Amino acid sequence: MKRGVKKVRKSIEQRKKTRGYPFREESKKQIMSPLPQEEEKHGYLPVFSDASVSSKKDRAVSGFFLKGTLSIMLFFGAALLWQTDSEVLESPKRWSSIALTQHFPFAKVNAWYQETFGSPLAFTPRSESAAVQDDLLALPVNGNVTETFQSNGKGIMIEPGETTDVAALREGIVIFAGNDKETNKTIIIQHPDGTNSTYGFLSSIDVHLYQYVGSNQRVGQFSPSESDTVYFAIEKDNDYIDPVQVIQVDDQE
Repeated sequence: MKRGVKKVRKSIEQRKKTRGYPFREESKKQIMSPLPQEEEKHGYLPVFSDASVSSKKDRAVSGFFLKGTLSIMLFFGAALLWQTDSEVLESPKRWSSIALTQHFPFAKVNAWYQETFGSPLAFTPRSESAAVQDDLLALPVNGNVTETFQSNGKGIMIEPGETTDVAALREGIVIFAGNDKETNKTIIIQHPDGTNSTYGFLSSIDVHLYQYVGSNQRVGQFSPSESDTVYFAIEKDNDYIDPVQVIQVDDQE
Protein backbone atom coordinates (compact mmCIF):
# COMPACT_ATOMS: atom_id res chain seq x y z
CA MET A 1 0.00 0.00 0.00
CA LYS A 2 2.71 2.41 1.00
CA ARG A 3 4.73 1.51 -2.07
CA GLY A 4 1.75 2.31 -4.27
CA VAL A 5 1.31 5.73 -2.64
CA LYS A 6 5.00 6.52 -3.16
CA LYS A 7 4.77 5.57 -6.82
CA VAL A 8 1.74 7.79 -7.30
CA ARG A 9 3.47 10.74 -5.62
CA LYS A 10 6.59 10.17 -7.70
CA SER A 11 4.62 10.08 -10.92
CA ILE A 12 2.82 13.31 -9.92
CA GLU A 13 6.16 15.05 -9.30
CA GLN A 14 7.48 13.88 -12.66
CA ARG A 15 4.39 15.25 -14.43
CA LYS A 16 4.91 18.59 -12.63
CA LYS A 17 8.50 18.69 -13.82
CA THR A 18 7.49 18.10 -17.41
CA ARG A 19 4.77 20.80 -17.19
CA GLY A 20 7.14 23.37 -15.65
CA TYR A 21 5.86 23.46 -12.06
CA PRO A 22 8.52 24.25 -9.42
CA PHE A 23 9.94 21.58 -7.18
CA ARG A 24 9.02 21.46 -3.54
CA GLU A 25 12.59 22.36 -2.61
CA GLU A 26 12.58 25.37 -4.93
CA SER A 27 9.22 26.56 -3.67
CA LYS A 28 10.58 26.53 -0.14
CA LYS A 29 13.47 28.76 -1.15
CA GLN A 30 11.23 31.36 -2.84
CA ILE A 31 10.87 34.64 -0.99
CA MET A 32 7.36 35.58 -0.07
CA SER A 33 6.05 38.30 -2.32
CA PRO A 34 4.92 41.54 -0.67
CA LEU A 35 1.30 42.31 -0.09
CA PRO A 36 -0.62 43.05 -3.28
CA GLN A 37 -0.52 46.67 -4.34
CA GLU A 38 -3.53 48.67 -5.37
CA GLU A 39 -2.78 48.07 -9.04
CA GLU A 40 -2.58 44.31 -8.50
CA LYS A 41 -5.97 44.28 -6.84
CA HIS A 42 -7.49 45.66 -10.02
CA GLY A 43 -5.95 43.02 -12.21
CA TYR A 44 -2.73 44.58 -13.59
CA LEU A 45 0.83 44.78 -12.38
CA PRO A 46 2.52 48.12 -11.67
CA VAL A 47 5.01 49.36 -14.23
CA PHE A 48 8.20 50.37 -12.47
CA SER A 49 9.39 53.18 -14.82
CA ASP A 50 10.30 56.76 -14.08
CA ALA A 51 7.38 58.41 -15.83
CA SER A 52 8.22 61.82 -14.40
CA VAL A 53 11.70 61.77 -15.95
CA SER A 54 10.37 60.75 -19.35
CA SER A 55 7.67 63.41 -19.20
CA LYS A 56 10.28 66.08 -18.39
CA LYS A 57 12.36 64.93 -21.35
CA ASP A 58 9.31 65.08 -23.59
CA ARG A 59 8.53 68.61 -22.41
CA ALA A 60 12.14 69.70 -22.97
CA VAL A 61 12.15 68.28 -26.50
CA SER A 62 8.80 69.84 -27.34
CA GLY A 63 9.97 73.19 -25.90
CA PHE A 64 13.13 73.03 -28.00
CA PHE A 65 11.17 72.39 -31.20
CA LEU A 66 8.69 75.15 -30.32
CA LYS A 67 11.50 77.70 -29.83
CA GLY A 68 13.17 76.54 -33.02
CA THR A 69 9.93 76.89 -34.97
CA LEU A 70 9.28 80.37 -33.60
CA SER A 71 12.85 81.42 -34.42
CA ILE A 72 12.50 80.21 -38.00
CA MET A 73 9.17 82.02 -38.35
CA LEU A 74 10.69 85.22 -36.96
CA PHE A 75 13.67 84.97 -39.33
CA PHE A 76 11.57 84.46 -42.45
CA GLY A 77 9.09 87.11 -41.28
CA ALA A 78 11.89 89.69 -40.95
CA ALA A 79 13.29 88.67 -44.36
CA LEU A 80 9.86 89.00 -45.94
CA LEU A 81 9.41 92.41 -44.30
CA TRP A 82 12.62 93.78 -45.84
CA GLN A 83 12.00 92.21 -49.25
CA THR A 84 8.49 93.68 -49.58
CA ASP A 85 8.19 97.20 -51.01
CA SER A 86 5.07 98.68 -49.48
CA GLU A 87 4.29 102.00 -47.83
CA VAL A 88 2.32 100.19 -45.15
CA LEU A 89 5.49 98.35 -44.03
CA GLU A 90 7.75 101.43 -43.91
CA SER A 91 6.99 102.10 -40.25
CA PRO A 92 7.74 98.49 -39.13
CA LYS A 93 10.96 98.62 -41.18
CA ARG A 94 12.15 101.76 -39.41
CA TRP A 95 11.24 100.30 -36.01
CA SER A 96 13.08 97.03 -36.67
CA SER A 97 16.11 98.91 -38.01
CA ILE A 98 16.34 101.01 -34.84
CA ALA A 99 15.83 97.96 -32.62
CA LEU A 100 18.64 96.06 -34.36
CA THR A 101 21.19 98.88 -34.66
CA GLN A 102 20.73 101.03 -31.55
CA HIS A 103 21.12 100.26 -27.88
CA PHE A 104 18.15 100.33 -25.56
CA PRO A 105 18.16 103.67 -23.61
CA PHE A 106 19.10 102.12 -20.27
CA ALA A 107 20.45 105.38 -18.88
CA LYS A 108 17.28 107.36 -19.65
CA VAL A 109 15.08 104.68 -18.11
CA ASN A 110 17.36 104.60 -15.07
CA ALA A 111 17.20 108.40 -14.71
CA TRP A 112 13.39 108.34 -14.92
CA TYR A 113 13.25 105.53 -12.37
CA GLN A 114 15.57 107.43 -10.04
CA GLU A 115 13.48 110.61 -10.27
CA THR A 116 10.27 108.65 -9.70
CA PHE A 117 11.32 106.24 -6.97
CA GLY A 118 14.38 107.97 -5.51
CA SER A 119 17.01 105.31 -6.21
CA PRO A 120 18.77 103.96 -9.31
CA LEU A 121 17.20 101.03 -11.10
CA ALA A 122 18.90 97.84 -9.90
CA PHE A 123 20.36 96.50 -13.14
CA THR A 124 23.15 95.12 -10.96
CA PRO A 125 24.09 95.50 -7.29
CA ARG A 126 25.21 99.08 -6.77
CA SER A 127 28.70 99.58 -5.35
CA GLU A 128 29.49 102.30 -2.82
CA SER A 129 31.80 104.04 -5.29
CA ALA A 130 28.85 104.50 -7.64
CA ALA A 131 27.36 106.99 -5.20
CA VAL A 132 30.02 109.58 -6.11
CA GLN A 133 28.26 112.49 -7.80
CA ASP A 134 29.70 115.72 -9.15
CA ASP A 135 28.09 118.30 -11.43
CA LEU A 136 31.49 119.44 -12.71
CA LEU A 137 32.61 117.54 -15.80
CA ALA A 138 36.27 116.61 -16.09
CA LEU A 139 38.52 114.49 -18.25
CA PRO A 140 38.64 110.80 -17.37
CA VAL A 141 42.37 111.22 -16.58
CA ASN A 142 44.65 114.16 -15.87
CA GLY A 143 47.16 114.84 -18.62
CA ASN A 144 48.00 116.68 -21.81
CA VAL A 145 45.91 116.36 -24.97
CA THR A 146 48.37 115.11 -27.57
CA GLU A 147 45.83 114.60 -30.38
CA THR A 148 42.78 116.85 -30.85
CA PHE A 149 39.31 116.10 -32.17
CA GLN A 150 40.14 117.91 -35.42
CA SER A 151 42.92 115.39 -36.10
CA ASN A 152 40.75 112.28 -36.28
CA GLY A 153 37.14 113.51 -36.10
CA LYS A 154 36.22 111.07 -33.34
CA GLY A 155 37.92 111.83 -30.05
CA ILE A 156 41.02 113.07 -28.28
CA MET A 157 44.17 111.36 -27.01
CA ILE A 158 45.29 112.17 -23.47
CA GLU A 159 48.77 111.45 -22.11
CA PRO A 160 48.72 111.06 -18.30
CA GLY A 161 52.42 110.24 -18.04
CA GLU A 162 51.90 107.93 -15.05
CA THR A 163 49.70 105.11 -13.78
CA THR A 164 46.31 106.55 -12.92
CA ASP A 165 42.63 105.70 -12.48
CA VAL A 166 40.17 106.29 -15.31
CA ALA A 167 36.90 107.93 -14.18
CA ALA A 168 33.46 108.11 -15.80
CA LEU A 169 32.44 111.44 -17.34
CA ARG A 170 29.04 111.32 -15.64
CA GLU A 171 26.62 108.71 -14.33
CA GLY A 172 25.28 106.11 -16.72
CA ILE A 173 25.07 102.46 -17.74
CA VAL A 174 27.98 100.47 -19.19
CA ILE A 175 26.96 99.20 -22.64
CA PHE A 176 30.39 97.85 -23.64
CA ALA A 177 33.35 96.60 -21.64
CA GLY A 178 35.96 94.58 -23.48
CA ASN A 179 38.48 94.54 -26.31
CA ASP A 180 37.91 96.78 -29.32
CA LYS A 181 39.80 96.18 -32.56
CA GLU A 182 40.91 99.84 -32.72
CA THR A 183 41.25 100.95 -29.09
CA ASN A 184 42.02 97.62 -27.34
CA LYS A 185 40.60 97.53 -23.80
CA THR A 186 37.64 99.88 -24.05
CA ILE A 187 34.61 100.98 -22.03
CA ILE A 188 31.49 102.68 -23.43
CA ILE A 189 29.04 104.33 -21.02
CA GLN A 190 25.53 105.41 -21.97
CA HIS A 191 24.36 108.60 -20.21
CA PRO A 192 20.84 109.91 -19.47
CA ASP A 193 21.26 112.89 -21.82
CA GLY A 194 21.56 110.53 -24.80
CA THR A 195 25.35 110.72 -25.13
CA ASN A 196 27.86 107.87 -25.02
CA SER A 197 31.37 108.32 -23.66
CA THR A 198 34.20 106.01 -24.76
CA TYR A 199 37.42 105.27 -22.87
CA GLY A 200 40.07 103.34 -24.83
CA PHE A 201 43.62 102.00 -24.54
CA LEU A 202 43.09 101.10 -20.88
CA SER A 203 45.32 98.78 -18.91
CA SER A 204 42.46 97.24 -16.92
CA ILE A 205 38.66 97.33 -16.83
CA ASP A 206 36.90 97.45 -13.46
CA VAL A 207 33.25 97.42 -14.60
CA HIS A 208 31.03 94.97 -16.44
CA LEU A 209 28.25 95.11 -18.98
CA TYR A 210 25.03 96.90 -17.89
CA GLN A 211 26.56 98.05 -14.63
CA TYR A 212 25.40 101.38 -13.21
CA VAL A 213 28.26 103.83 -12.59
CA GLY A 214 28.23 107.21 -10.90
CA SER A 215 29.79 110.45 -12.04
CA ASN A 216 33.59 110.40 -11.59
CA GLN A 217 33.49 106.75 -10.51
CA ARG A 218 36.57 104.69 -11.32
CA VAL A 219 35.88 102.40 -14.27
CA GLY A 220 39.40 101.28 -15.12
CA GLN A 221 43.12 102.01 -14.90
CA PHE A 222 45.78 103.31 -17.26
CA SER A 223 49.45 102.35 -17.16
CA PRO A 224 52.13 103.95 -19.40
CA SER A 225 53.86 100.58 -19.70
CA GLU A 226 51.09 99.31 -22.00
CA SER A 227 50.12 102.49 -23.87
CA ASP A 228 51.18 106.14 -24.09
CA THR A 229 47.73 107.72 -24.26
CA VAL A 230 44.09 107.27 -23.28
CA TYR A 231 41.45 107.56 -25.99
CA PHE A 232 38.37 109.58 -24.99
CA ALA A 233 35.32 110.33 -27.17
CA ILE A 234 31.76 111.60 -26.78
CA GLU A 235 29.03 110.53 -29.20
CA LYS A 236 25.39 111.56 -29.61
CA ASP A 237 22.88 110.47 -32.26
CA ASN A 238 25.64 108.58 -34.12
CA ASP A 239 27.72 111.78 -34.41
CA TYR A 240 30.93 112.50 -32.52
CA ILE A 241 31.23 115.66 -30.42
CA ASP A 242 34.44 117.51 -29.67
CA PRO A 243 35.10 116.84 -25.95
CA VAL A 244 36.72 120.31 -25.72
CA GLN A 245 33.28 121.80 -26.36
CA VAL A 246 31.86 119.85 -23.44
CA ILE A 247 34.79 119.94 -21.02
CA GLN A 248 37.31 122.71 -20.48
CA VAL A 249 40.68 121.10 -21.16
CA ASP A 250 44.22 122.30 -21.82
CA ASP A 251 45.31 120.87 -25.14
CA GLN A 252 48.85 120.50 -26.36
CA GLU A 253 49.67 119.92 -30.03
